[in-house]
Amino acid sequence: MVRRGWRLGVTVGVAVLAAICASGPEPLEVVRTASDLGPLPADRYAFTPRDYQRSQRASALLVRQCMADRGHPDFPLDPRYPHDPLVAVAVGTDYGVLDPDRARRWGYGWDPATAEAARPKGRRMTDAEYADWPDCSAEASRRLVRGIDLTGDWLYAARRTAEVDKAVRRDPRLRAAWDAWSRCMGAEGFTRYPDPVAAYTDRAWHRDSDGNTRHTERERATAVADVACKRRHHTAELWHAVKAEKEAADISRHRDHYAAGLRALRAYRANIDEALQNPGRHQA
Repeated sequence: MVRRGWRLGVTVGVAVLAAICASGPEPLEVVRTASDLGPLPADRYAFTPRDYQRSQRASALLVRQCMADRGHPDFPLDPRYPHDPLVAVAVGTDYGVLDPDRARRWGYGWDPATAEAARPKGRRMTDAEYADWPDCSAEASRRLVRGIDLTGDWLYAARRTAEVDKAVRRDPRLRAAWDAWSRCMGAEGFTRYPDPVAAYTDRAWHRDSDGNTRHTERERATAVADVACKRRHHTAELWHAVKAEKEAADISRHRDHYAAGLRALRAYRANIDEALQNPGRHQA
């Protein structure tokens, strides 16, 4: 069952690469986000945004129950700290900026309102609540990973990301695609960055401590050209296809570890389900 997924990943990658090479100057389709490029072989083994959202909800319920047990019966589900910490927002993708509209407005940064939306909506914790909150938060975390060997293959796919990315970056097809993108940027009058990541992380954009940029005219113009060159040369599509091949190969080489990681992830999801259904139930 799992091996069929690996073979599918390789097949899809080869098909996409062939389509890119055979296509004309027009892009295969409009790509505005990484999700538009489709799934990757390692996705089924990885912690997803939905997992994160559900884990946050489960943790909040567990913390509230723990706080009630410690004498804080009206503790909010989404509390603010006594003093608001800095909120950083991660909005980049593995392929850099892809959406021309966002590039035109925010360059390599993001809408400041995004950070405000991410801030807790509940009331501030009192000093007494804040004193007990760390222990309750730790207890909630322990319950969500109950029965999982954290020293084993838990989140194995995430730990393999760096090695897979190294293989992706070494691939001659991707390096040729980056070179074509770089020449395109130079032809448009912008810096010939070695790859889109270098453009995204250029210190010239003066990212603040929260990760946002200054959104200068030069930054926004560079980001717009970046997106246009990616579309012209199918950079993101080829990048995604190469990554699919490398992930499929890595899964094939380390199948037992990936399978164990998937079992751990399923156990984590089961713990989340239980916490969401009955946060007051304590188990060893």
